[in-house]
Amino acid sequence: MQPEIPHNSGCAARLSAGLQVPLHLVEPLGFSLEDKYLKRAGLDYWPMVNLNLHKSWKECLSQLEKDSSTPIKERLHLFSARGGDSLFETQFKSDAILVFGSETKGLPNEILNELSDRRVYVPIDKRVRSLNLANVVCLATYNAMVSAGLDLPKNDGAYEKDFSTSHGIKPSDLI
Repeated sequence: MQPEIPHNSGCAARLSAGLQVPLHLVEPLGFSLEDKYLKRAGLDYWPMVNLNLHKSWKECLSQLEKDSSTPIKERLHLFSARGGDSLFETQFKSDAILVFGSETKGLPNEILNELSDRRVYVPIDKRVRSLNLANVVCLATYNAMVSAGLDLPKNDGAYEKDFSTSHGIKPSDLI
């Protein structure tokens, strides 16, 4: 939600491509979808990203609500550096929605307060304010998939080029 640093969103997009999970960005963005750092962090995997851009949190929830019969609030997991349940003690379901805030502000207080029972944190030393957003997104996504019993991609270390990735697609081309 409201990401500010293009590199972090690019890393999330690359993860999205690697795991074949959708990526939803909620505006305002702190960068343009034409940003060279965003494109660079996502490398040439942008054609493999199911990218969704939303004008608001309300619009995002409305779209995501259509994806499952489970009530939307039960699917949300709000990541915060302050309070909630440990990522490693949280049970995720296959239709879980992981929500991350901006790099400098986190998630808006009104959302955290309204859904305080849906907060999740990554345990770190108390003297460290927070972890890098891209790192938390990666850690949380893999952990949630394993917790939900979802299959991770089968990979024996080999790389097989996807020829759709050689067309110079930019993030803005996906919207």
